[in-house]
Amino acid sequence: MKKRRVFRLLLKFVKNFLRNQCIMITIDDYTTMKCSVNVDISQNSLLSSILYLFYNMNLLKACDNIKLRTSFTDFINNVNILIYKKFMKCNCRVLSEIYDRCKQWSKTHDIKFLKTKHELIHFTRIFKWFNMNIDVKLIKHQINLKSNIRVLRVQLNFKLKWAIHMHHVEAKLVIKQKIMQTIIKFT
Repeated sequence: MKKRRVFRLLLKFVKNFLRNQCIMITIDDYTTMKCSVNVDISQNSLLSSILYLFYNMNLLKACDNIKLRTSFTDFINNVNILIYKKFMKCNCRVLSEIYDRCKQWSKTHDIKFLKTKHELIHFTRIFKWFNMNIDVKLIKHQINLKSNIRVLRVQLNFKLKWAIHMHHVEAKLVIKQKIMQTIIKFT
């Protein structure tokens, strides 16, 4: 966090939150003495989300490269890499290069990327001009092309049309409507 020039007040807060914590356990009439504990921040904590942004900042920098024409979106631990070039093969080559950088970061931070979470989609409105069937191979791992993916609860398709997302929302609404009707029956 110091590296990112975070305000000293925030740094002090985080340090105090993580160190010198004590606990006393009381059961019926018995109370233990104060014991020091190591505090771990759960993933559900609001502080966890903030700290993770600082933690993976170097990963995000590796994904954001003007020369390679790449950018990213990030929400806590969901990182999406966008490559905007005209040729699919070139995009896949750049994606492999970015992935190598991400793997280097993961080794230095002892993080494992779940291969099941890797998704590949080529976006275009004029798909007849491009070979849309190009997959990418990332270090012994083949990522097959998908026609639809979900990014932060938004369904996206390769044609950049919203119909797939609308169908998804409508299906959820039908379920919620049935739940509401059931509740109304019993009130």
